[in-house]
Amino acid sequence: MPTCPPLCCDTVAAMKAEMQEVLTQNILPFWMDKMQDRERGGFYGQMTGRYELRPDAPKGAILNARILWSFSAAYRVLRRPEYLEMARRAKDYFVARFIDPDYGGVYWSLDAEGRPLDTKKQFYALGFALYALSEYARATADSEALGHALRLFDCIEQHALDPQHGGYIEATTRDWQPIADMRLSDLDQNYPKSQNTHLHILEPYTNLLRALQELSPSGSPSPSSPLCSGGAAAPLAAVSAALRRLIAIFTTRILNPETHHLDLFFEMDWARGGGRLESYGHDIECSWLLHEAALVLGDADVLAQVEPVVRMVAKASEKGLNADGSMTHEANLDTGYVDADRHWWVQAENVVGWMNIYQHFGDASALDKAQRCWQYIKEQLIDREHGEWYWSRRPDGTINQDDDHAGFWKCPYHNSRMCLEIIERKG
Repeated sequence: MPTCPPLCCDTVAAMKAEMQEVLTQNILPFWMDKMQDRERGGFYGQMTGRYELRPDAPKGAILNARILWSFSAAYRVLRRPEYLEMARRAKDYFVARFIDPDYGGVYWSLDAEGRPLDTKKQFYALGFALYALSEYARATADSEALGHALRLFDCIEQHALDPQHGGYIEATTRDWQPIADMRLSDLDQNYPKSQNTHLHILEPYTNLLRALQELSPSGSPSPSSPLCSGGAAAPLAAVSAALRRLIAIFTTRILNPETHHLDLFFEMDWARGGGRLESYGHDIECSWLLHEAALVLGDADVLAQVEPVVRMVAKASEKGLNADGSMTHEANLDTGYVDADRHWWVQAENVVGWMNIYQHFGDASALDKAQRCWQYIKEQLIDREHGEWYWSRRPDGTINQDDDHAGFWKCPYHNSRMCLEIIERKG
């Protein structure tokens, strides 16, 4: 993987130190101390925005995969044994409970006892499972985790890939049959393809390729289980080819050539649907994840094609920036509705996206945007009393306590990844 240019300034050094403190003293201790389900295994499924623990809440694949990713990445970077212990706990539970032993893939959710609850195959969830298991493999050189990640890659390629138009569908039934409601959540529209799912397949494919480069540069081993296994002799080549195709999908299909935003919903033939929607958080997140994918792929021609898009999408996301340094979530231009809450995940991705622009393109204004958003996070989103971060602040500055403090979608992933990204970048 190409190395990043150094980040050399007092501002960045201060951010690195502050983020390590927030990661190790605020984010990760919350999940270690308050969310372990010591009676039934794994982690509790929910704590409300008013700090009410719900031990009987369902356990979601997204939450558990993101916990696994976060502690695996934290151990890989910081090498603290308590993070390895948590990562191993998360991996063992995920493999034992979420992976479908009959059809492959992962269940969408379990009940509190760890029994399958919603067994649909949402490819967004398979992507996060792959992301987490490949990170665990990177952190520990665990061949079992890498094998599971490769089998999930095969599942996505076999059951989600559209051979006619390219790209990936949203969901199927447990046994990979068509499903009527393909929505990722109640907030999404029912289209067969989405930017969000593609983004979170791009991200794990990048990490899987990186794991293979680090752990098995010859392209072996291949998955040992027949479930969803295509029997590829050289996974490195297969993952590289899939990542290359995904990068092209983003630059030729998902990117709106007129607005430079990323459109959100699509028909099978890539006809744009859902109206004129702009998701500023996804724009800035995609800008750096797309760049990361091209860097890890290591093809100079692809990188040359991607880097102008990276800057273009980041520039378009500026529409969501606010005077206080934060970023607005999204807007519907057809209805005029703007979700102006300062969501925790949007702010985290905003910091990484602009830091990436500063590091790779030398744009000093990008560092200022990253630093100002980090200042907003420190002052407005970090929960200094209970640990972790608030879901969001309302536009009037009040704390949003209606959404979870921890839950199906509120996980230690965007914020821990922001901290680790800044810590790990050279300089």
